[in-house]
Amino acid sequence: MNLPAIILVTGTDTGVGKTITTAALAAVLHGMGRSVAVYKPCQSGAAAGDSDTTEIVRLAGVVTAETGVVLQEPLAPVAAAAVDGTPLPRVIAHADRVRELAASHDHVLVEGAGGLLVELDSGGGTLADLGSLLTAAFVLVARPALGTLNHTALTLEALAVRDLRVLGVVLGSWPGIPDFVHHSNRKVLETLRVPFLGVLPEGASELSPADFRAEAAAWLNGLPA
Repeated sequence: MNLPAIILVTGTDTGVGKTITTAALAAVLHGMGRSVAVYKPCQSGAAAGDSDTTEIVRLAGVVTAETGVVLQEPLAPVAAAAVDGTPLPRVIAHADRVRELAASHDHVLVEGAGGLLVELDSGGGTLADLGSLLTAAFVLVARPALGTLNHTALTLEALAVRDLRVLGVVLGSWPGIPDFVHHSNRKVLETLRVPFLGVLPEGASELSPADFRAEAAAWLNGLPA
């Protein structure tokens, strides 16, 4: 399976490691000599200093990074936009911008907000809808803890119903001292009908950028060339 030009990174939930996974993907692709752009349709939590694209650039290095709309409150995009009084771009506008970035880069990584069906605009458009507008594949980031099997299955089913391509699954934060449930869940996730792309260690973002970039390929050892 060849890597598509456009890869959408979604998660089974919020806080599962999408940003760090996106950074690791960017680092691996850059290490292959490919030009990479990262696009974040909606960034919430700016008032608290949250900026996923800034973190990705810090860790991954020389990539183009762009955010569609920045929102102040750490809420889902529609709720945060209502507090800010900010209009949200339609999903089709995000699709147009992603295509523009794809025209000048080998790969565009699009990081969603929360899970697959979180609304990105006031018309109910989601990351799944964005994927339907693009020739792209999804990377699904999951957590290793209890409950992940159901959340992963639900998200994969939602992608399959929409006939959206899945590149594979990543465990976004593997604990330093995993217990039985972590190992058990990992074993199941490694045998799904979609590829298992790898495991990022808990605290990966605390590594120096140089170490992060050096180790990213080993973490994502299931990623096709």
